[in-house]
Amino acid sequence: MTDNRPGDRSHRRGENGRSIPTDRESPVGAPVIRGDESVTGTRAREAVQFDPDDPESLADAAETVRRFAAGETDDDHLYMLRGAAACAALVRGEGSYKAAAERAGGDASVSFIRKWARVHDLPRSVRKQVALGQIAPTAAKHIARVGGEARLLLAWAILDGDLTVRDVRSVASAVNDGTPIDQALADHDVALGELELTLSPPIYRDLRRRASIEGADPGQLVTEALEQYFE
Repeated sequence: MTDNRPGDRSHRRGENGRSIPTDRESPVGAPVIRGDESVTGTRAREAVQFDPDDPESLADAAETVRRFAAGETDDDHLYMLRGAAACAALVRGEGSYKAAAERAGGDASVSFIRKWARVHDLPRSVRKQVALGQIAPTAAKHIARVGGEARLLLAWAILDGDLTVRDVRSVASAVNDGTPIDQALADHDVALGELELTLSPPIYRDLRRRASIEGADPGQLVTEALEQYFE
């Protein structure tokens, strides 16, 4: 039985049967995104790893969580990812959210630590967009409230549907109340799976030609081609 602490791994099967990671796959506390120069540039050198099995590193995590809870982030999304990593490592090291909150002290409540530890537990593809500033860390907190494939669909809807943090919170709540993700997004005027693509002129020409001959929607042909590509 899974205890749902940060670091647990889960996958969901997509409609075509592929295994899709919906949770973090790398070790808890590891700066996989924060330490990637292609994402964070020179700031990758500042990336801190929190080892839940190292007492000294765990002490650093507790101090980081305490400062994070006190608001010492200046809305810096990379520092907020560091804070999330510290929360996750502290929970793993202490064994529970309650123990982690007691260890951190200050304004670090159980609720605060749980929310941010779950952000650290999001899959790499989502955390990368947070690091790039495309998804606000505060929006990521609400993405993390949603389980399974819906969390990925909600994350990409933020990029393609210009959802606000308030919108994301509303959609996450609706999904957790049993509303299908496509309906929850439609209620905010976002069509699930709709995005704008720029194709090279030759590919655009051939796509339109094939769609016309086959009497198919261009989106259908693109979907079929991508299904083969991702197999």
